[in-house]
Amino acid sequence: MNAPVSIRAETPADREAIAAVTEAAFATLEISDHTEQYIVAALRAAGALSVSLVAVRAGRVVGHIAFSPVTVSDGTPGWYGLGPVSVLPEHQRQGIGAALIREGLAELRGLEARGCCLVGHPDYYPRFGFEHPTGLVVEGVPPEAFFVLPFDGAVPQGTVRFHEAFRASGPAD
Repeated sequence: MNAPVSIRAETPADREAIAAVTEAAFATLEISDHTEQYIVAALRAAGALSVSLVAVRAGRVVGHIAFSPVTVSDGTPGWYGLGPVSVLPEHQRQGIGAALIREGLAELRGLEARGCCLVGHPDYYPRFGFEHPTGLVVEGVPPEAFFVLPFDGAVPQGTVRFHEAFRASGPAD
């Protein structure tokens, strides 16, 4: 039987483990550019990790989730992007990613966020209340892969831009 999992905020001591978990989680994913660990590091370096949680099992970091502010072309404030979310391959399909998402969304609500958006797998995120928006897009992203979850019922209109750290392609110099 697997040990229980706890979810907590990341600490500086977790950074190496977060990078390793993120790299491993996306290593075999064909749609990935395999830069997710660099994105997390760049978000952290920019002070843009608004919520950064780890999942710990038996003293080992086995999962991570990041939330960062996004900008919306209509000027709506208080929106965040979810991602990346990572779970070590041998710990996937055990509810760890779902627990990270639920706890992260709760933390965002505690920050008085107005909503959360993400680019992700079309079959996974609706279970958390995410829906495809009308009138809100991310340039270059197919509509079926873009999701929103408004916390106050209102969905902004226009174009969402994720933090520039999402363009990271390697370790910071």
